[in-house]
Amino acid sequence: MKNSIMWVKFSRLILRNRVAVLSILALITVFMAFQATRVEMSYEYAQLLPKKDTAYQDYQKFRNLFGEEGNLVVVGVEDPQFFQLQHFRKWQELNRDLTEIDGVENLISVSSAYNLDKNSQERKFTAQPIFPDQIASQSQLDSLAKSFRSLPFYKGLLYNGKADAYMLAITVNKDKMHSKLREQLILSIKERCDQFSEDSGLELHYSGLPYIRVINSIRIKKEIYLFSALAMGLCILVLFLFFRSFKAVLIPVTIVLTGVIWAVGTMGLLGFKITLLTGMIPSLLIVIGIPNSIYMLNKYHYEFRAHGNKIKALQRVIIKIGNATFLTNLTTASGFATFVITNSEILRQFGLVASLNILGLFLLSILMIPSIFSFLAPPNERHIQHLDNKTIRRIIDKLVELTYHHIKWVYFSAFLVLLLGLYGITQIKSSGYMVDDIPESDVIYKDLKFFEKHIDGIMPLEIIVDTRKPNGAMNIQTFKLIDKLENRLSAYDELSSSLSLLNILKFATQALYSGSEEYYKTPSKQQLNFIMPYVKNSAGEGDKEVGALHSFIDSTKQVTRVSIRMKDVGTKRMEQLYGDFKMEVDSIFPKEKYDVTVTGSSITFFKGTQYLVKNLFSSLALAIFLISAFMAIMFYSWRMVILSLIPNILPLIFTAAIMGFTGIPIKASTILVFSIAFGISVDNTIHFLAKYRQELSLTGWNIQKSVRIALSETGVSMMYTFVVLFFGFGVYSISQFGGTAALGVLVSLTLLVAITSNLILLPSLLIGLERLTTTRSFREPLLQIYNEEEDIDLDELEIEDQHKEKVNDK
Repeated sequence: MKNSIMWVKFSRLILRNRVAVLSILALITVFMAFQATRVEMSYEYAQLLPKKDTAYQDYQKFRNLFGEEGNLVVVGVEDPQFFQLQHFRKWQELNRDLTEIDGVENLISVSSAYNLDKNSQERKFTAQPIFPDQIASQSQLDSLAKSFRSLPFYKGLLYNGKADAYMLAITVNKDKMHSKLREQLILSIKERCDQFSEDSGLELHYSGLPYIRVINSIRIKKEIYLFSALAMGLCILVLFLFFRSFKAVLIPVTIVLTGVIWAVGTMGLLGFKITLLTGMIPSLLIVIGIPNSIYMLNKYHYEFRAHGNKIKALQRVIIKIGNATFLTNLTTASGFATFVITNSEILRQFGLVASLNILGLFLLSILMIPSIFSFLAPPNERHIQHLDNKTIRRIIDKLVELTYHHIKWVYFSAFLVLLLGLYGITQIKSSGYMVDDIPESDVIYKDLKFFEKHIDGIMPLEIIVDTRKPNGAMNIQTFKLIDKLENRLSAYDELSSSLSLLNILKFATQALYSGSEEYYKTPSKQQLNFIMPYVKNSAGEGDKEVGALHSFIDSTKQVTRVSIRMKDVGTKRMEQLYGDFKMEVDSIFPKEKYDVTVTGSSITFFKGTQYLVKNLFSSLALAIFLISAFMAIMFYSWRMVILSLIPNILPLIFTAAIMGFTGIPIKASTILVFSIAFGISVDNTIHFLAKYRQELSLTGWNIQKSVRIALSETGVSMMYTFVVLFFGFGVYSISQFGGTAALGVLVSLTLLVAITSNLILLPSLLIGLERLTTTRSFREPLLQIYNEEEDIDLDELEIEDQHKEKVNDK
């Protein structure tokens, strides 16, 4: 009873101080709008692993030793006439123009390739460009091209001779890539390359982590505006079709727009940036926030039609469904809040901002709707006609008929769905790709496949070899072991040719023998002893020509790296390969002498995806537990909690089965579906059971009659909100990102099954099981819902209407 009194006092507080309430909300909104102006796009790769994870620490160790390995933009072209003089000059011109772009630190391609010359006098190697800036004739170019092709060092790195495919690798400034300047840098590179394509008639292909991330961030910004506009347009259309009132459209829209401002302002206050996930929050809040207004407006119209007193109707909106609406928002917020436990920074930010502002939307709805409508004229007959919508009423009548006369068929259908669902779950596969969110028809995906076809991929894989002693990386024994490792790894089709000190050593051996191609191989011990002074003398210089050496050893020459590029094979295959790589490493390098680490972006991504999927299952379990606890507090009956979970867990099983049957894998983006959908779908259950419990006391514990009345009133609001949520989440299906599109489709599908389950299965369970579930504890819960038989003393309300006349209950 205390809870009921609390809501009565709360309603009086709102309506008596409506001007002050609206003024305070306006001031908060202005402050949040200011904070929202400080929010920026995220320009860094989303880190999925926690900082304590060994894979994360290994990757940071690599970055500290050798710098960022994800700052390479790759451009490729397939041209059988590449070494025709006119084509080659255009390629040289493209190279020169690209080097002048601010932020391009280094560039390597066929036209900028070097050869090593032996300087016997100084006992060192010097690098000389193969192709001069000015090439006089085709015969000269043919001769230079022949020299270039005689250098196996560049095969598979800069070109694929079998397919006439040639690569251009651009190293971009990492500081610019972590700032807002990165878009300008990448777009400048692409603009110049597009100009080359237009002039030459050749299609260029683009890839590399910096390029993919920037293009995706640009798309994210566009989709934020697109989805927000679509969600808002959809809500306006649905609200007007249902309520036929501009007031019933304008006020809910104002509420959700205010909620969006609060959400973006929250990100500004917390210092969060816009990511693929947080960018979805504005449109999510629009879709999720509208049902609050629908339930409250429906209740307002029901109450006003019952007794014709506007203020009494508004107060009863707060008292009678305030508690249920708060709990529905709390359960929805809980579905998002559980992402906070994942320790993934991107998910934690998404979960925190979404959950806080879903509760903020409840606060805005419960404060603004009664306050604003108290100033407006009461609804006329046209505004409440939707309560008698014939189509909706026919649907409700059919549902009542199903519930009362076909219970066995309802139970059988639910059991059949459960069996098919459980079987479908066994067919689910778990996998994730680094470009998983990009559809196969997208140019980014096609370009990635171009590079996988011609140079075996671009995803970085790094092997760090720590010799545990200074100069150990230049030791003959170390080279032999690296040679053995590279030979083993060359057997994997998923991997490109490796790049390491050993490759440079082979290059040097070839140079030692006047560039003869047959000598591009691991030197013998005798040859190595002769070459090493040349290599060490070259490595001692800091000029451009020998910079490659510095990229593969640390300053003490204790640690070296083997750099490999690989295909985007997916997390399942990557897990197998990672185990194989570890076995190869352990079988070659003695553990008592070497510390060898397998790392790189490809490793951290697959490890991060595994970690995320595992933790998202935990967050789903936590969401179910928390929501069950909230419902237990509300209904104070464990039997009713179990019964209420059935129509909400069944849709999750059904959706999981659809994923299994259609081949949609379990991954980070699809796991999100279950926590979000469960938190939303259970809202209908709470509203239905709250109304059902109210009717029990009014009908003298007549269960069937109470179910019918609850279904008749809340069923309308449930269907209205379902339409908003179904199409609201459905707009995500047009996203260019596969994960976002899958989220929209799967959540909409889950909500479709959930509304069916809550409108048919839940009432059938209440009627069929009767007093087994509707116990005395359910009738007398911990949190009381306002009893309609209790009257409201409007004399105590003492508020003035828009004509400054006191409103009293007559």
